[in-house]
Amino acid sequence: MAFDVAIIGGGPAGYTVAERLAKGGLKIVLFEKRALGGVCLNEGCIPTKTMLYSAKILDTIRNSAKYGITSPEPSFDLPKILQRKTKVVKKLTAGIRAKLTAHNVTMINGEAKVLSAANDQISIKCGEETYSVSKLILCTGSETVIPTIPGLTETVYWTSREALESKEVPESLTIVGGGVIGLEFASLYNSLGSRVTVVEMLDEILPGMDCEVSALLREEYTRKGVKFLLGTKVTSINQSEITLEKQGEQTVMPSEKVLISVGRRPVLTGYGLENLTLERFRNGIAVNEVMQTSQSNIYACGDITGFSLLAHTAVREAEVAANHILGISDKMNYPSVPAVVYTNPEIAGVGETEESLKEKNITYSVKKQPMTFSGRFVTENELFNGLCKVIIGENEKILGVHIFGNPASEIIALAGMAIEHGLTLSQWQRTVFPHPTVGEIFKEV
Repeated sequence: MAFDVAIIGGGPAGYTVAERLAKGGLKIVLFEKRALGGVCLNEGCIPTKTMLYSAKILDTIRNSAKYGITSPEPSFDLPKILQRKTKVVKKLTAGIRAKLTAHNVTMINGEAKVLSAANDQISIKCGEETYSVSKLILCTGSETVIPTIPGLTETVYWTSREALESKEVPESLTIVGGGVIGLEFASLYNSLGSRVTVVEMLDEILPGMDCEVSALLREEYTRKGVKFLLGTKVTSINQSEITLEKQGEQTVMPSEKVLISVGRRPVLTGYGLENLTLERFRNGIAVNEVMQTSQSNIYACGDITGFSLLAHTAVREAEVAANHILGISDKMNYPSVPAVVYTNPEIAGVGETEESLKEKNITYSVKKQPMTFSGRFVTENELFNGLCKVIIGENEKILGVHIFGNPASEIIALAGMAIEHGLTLSQWQRTVFPHPTVGEIFKEV
């Protein structure tokens, strides 16, 4: 069967590029071996945020007296929270399928395997059918990294998948890994009543995020009862006992459940990629600024590139790849991609951090203010002051912005736009922000 472009993987990158190319008049086939929407929609971003929103409502009711509202001690129904999560996922999946169907994208549920790629023709097999295309886009996503820890294979442990499906809240939960996924589950299960401990080998949580903002989030969750063991290594796990090592000393800690959350890695096996001679980057596939691999008629988008492993990065990469194929001028700009941790409160950042600039030996200055310099923030937040931090380079150019406080996830895009378009501090300050909004904090800073 002949198509113009084949796409392997139906996650955010895959379904975005499929829709864009089909709109452009190309004949598209999309292969997905599991569920349309990929990890993000089915067992990652969307289900996690759905449950975190329920937890946020629970937290809000618990603290309502600070806003002049009294209510009985709230309770929650975990099965109903899970039911709502499933309903949200089904609704969004159906929406994606409807859009692809409307644009005549052929969707194949099965595992595709690349057989060959020569003379500008790529041969792909799925089931009993063989497909021929002139261009291929790899969107195979990522998978959970399971570390080699003695006793782990004999232990019933959680990954993010099990943590999203559990119908019971454990009395105690130890999270191995203090990255974004680990912190979001720490937030969720702390709100639901678990005694949460986060074990992180590094000296601070959330590697890659601004250290000052990360420390503020850690301090806030310490106040909420989460225990952080930094600079600590898990040396073995024996069912409900975890052996820890810090500065050469070992301790044994009991825990009802263990959640492994040390990161994710690109999926490079199982799709016939060994039949392609593609250059590697880090632990993924190397691409140029228009998402072409070392073989020009093969593109890679999403987690497989090994850059940021974020859904919105994948969507933007897919847009760039589609535009290049359609002859529209565009290129990928990673410095303007924001990162968010959907805890309560949230943190978010875009661009350079102080740590990254020091490593590159780039001169910079910092301007920062508590979020309470925004009137809207004060009206909606009684529990903490928050922080907005702007990092500035030569000629007042904005290099990075980092926020601690709700709704960081919503306003960080404003900072991303400023970095994307190379605005100076003076140019950004001339932007008119509606009053009162939390986004006004950028003018205050």
